[in-house]
Formats: sequence, C-alpha cells, structure tokens
Amino acid sequence: MKTISTLTKNDLTKAFKLEQICHAIPWSKQTFFSNHGNGYLNFKITVDNQLVGFCICHQAFDEAELFNIAIHPNFRKQGLAKDLLNHLIERLITITSPSPITTLWLEVRQSNSPAMRLYQSLGFNQITVRKGYYPTTDGKREDAIIMAYTLAF
Repeated sequence: MKTISTLTKNDLTKAFKLEQICHAIPWSKQTFFSNHGNGYLNFKITVDNQLVGFCICHQAFDEAELFNIAIHPNFRKQGLAKDLLNHLIERLITITSPSPITTLWLEVRQSNSPAMRLYQSLGFNQITVRKGYYPTTDGKREDAIIMAYTLAF
C-alpha cells in the first residue's frame, strides 16, 4: 500500500540514507537536516510502511522551489515520483497565507532526461539554463535546466 504524508523530523535519518543511495553526489548530512522546519513543505512516500521516496520544497512569499526529490532505485518507474509531485502541487495550491503560491521552481541536471520528461509531463516549462551549476563525479561541471510550473488558483 502506497501512502504520501509529511516528512517529519523522525523520518530524517531514513530519508538521508535514501538521499545517499539515490544521488551520485548527495547532500551533506548538515545540508539535508537543515532543509526542514519552518518554510518547508516536505513529503515522504511509503510503500508497505517502507520509506521509498521524499521531496523537499521551500516556500518563500509567493513562490516555492523543489530543492530535492528522490525515489529508491528499486521503486522507480512505478509513477511514485509523479504521485509525490502531484501531491506537492495540490498542497501548494491550497496555501493562501501569507500569499498564494504562484510558481513552483526546480532545477535538474541536463543529463537527467527521465526527470525532465516527468517534469514536462506535469506541465513544467524550461525557463533557462544555469551553466556549470552541478558538480559531477569526474570533477567537471554540468548545466542545470531551470524549470517552472505555474499554479492555478
């Protein structure tokens, strides 16, 4: 059974382990744990009570930014990331205070075509490219594609 709920402080250790499994260059523990609390709308997705994915979203004024999303490799290609993002978007649409969220932003590695296809399928549009933004495992840099989703309210 699949469930989407708030990523709580008690979930952070398990979610950080998932971060390390899912990303070639994961966030540091300090960065991961600091992206939680006021101003964040973070969710987890569980399958049969096992945490298999999460998303970390920061809200500021009338915008939100998806900082991080991860799905365990054994659970990919099952629509879980799409479910998680749809849940996030639905929640962002309900925010009215201090002001409604009008745009959800994200950046994605240029080489991450599965993620870009997912974002485009949900209605995200490419806005610009941030040259040399991401480090790579071979010591080089990779461009980030900046995408935005306009929330209807």
